[in-house]
Amino acid sequence: MINQPIVSVSGLRKTYGGKNEKQYEALKGIDFNVEQGEFVGIMGASGSGKTTLLNMLATLDQPTSGKVMINSQDVTTLKGDKIADFRANEIGFIFQDFNLLETLTAEENIALPLSLQGVKKSAINQAVTAVAETLSIQDLLKKYPTELSGGQKQRVAAARGIVHKPALLLGDEPTGALDSNSARELLELLTDINQKQNVSVLLVTHDPFSASFCNRILFIKDGVIGQEIRRNGVSRTEFYQDILEKLGTFEQ
Repeated sequence: MINQPIVSVSGLRKTYGGKNEKQYEALKGIDFNVEQGEFVGIMGASGSGKTTLLNMLATLDQPTSGKVMINSQDVTTLKGDKIADFRANEIGFIFQDFNLLETLTAEENIALPLSLQGVKKSAINQAVTAVAETLSIQDLLKKYPTELSGGQKQRVAAARGIVHKPALLLGDEPTGALDSNSARELLELLTDINQKQNVSVLLVTHDPFSASFCNRILFIKDGVIGQEIRRNGVSRTEFYQDILEKLGTFEQ
């Protein structure tokens, strides 16, 4: 039996503006796959289409045409409760600004995806304890977001992103609000999650340092994927240099 890609995007287009308005084509026919257990980066400048693409993958927006398959499900055909259920079960998110609820403890924030699914309290406690141990944040569980550093908040956000064992973890510029040490810690954490738990990770970033932790980079410009590079076993430092060189030619 052939393994299906965890993500398969084909002919994806997104046009903004109605028939009698000025139209803007944000995505112009995107095709790519993400295999099970891959760590893929999507890079592009502001206005390149990467945020629009992320919103399609996150099921937060509908394409004008084309197909997005995630874990063998065509998400472009889902509506209403079905799309909300799919998002809750299959997709994890890590955002740039953490998106933690200030009135909940770290423990309650992490539990949120499972609470929203109606999972039993005993099972939630078990899952939160397990993910807290994995990410070494057991001592933070009773604290509120206002008591946490930026790096600690992002670890809690990462725990919330994977507590329900999603098929796909999406990172939207997750290091953008962090200092360099916290950023490195988070990227090493994502690498760990990817390798040890076999969670497929898709990281949207404009930062070459963040991208150097990925195994493959897709470069998006003017709504199309123009190039891709693979790490192919070289060191992260070498891959970082490769990304810088590729960006130099790609952005000209």
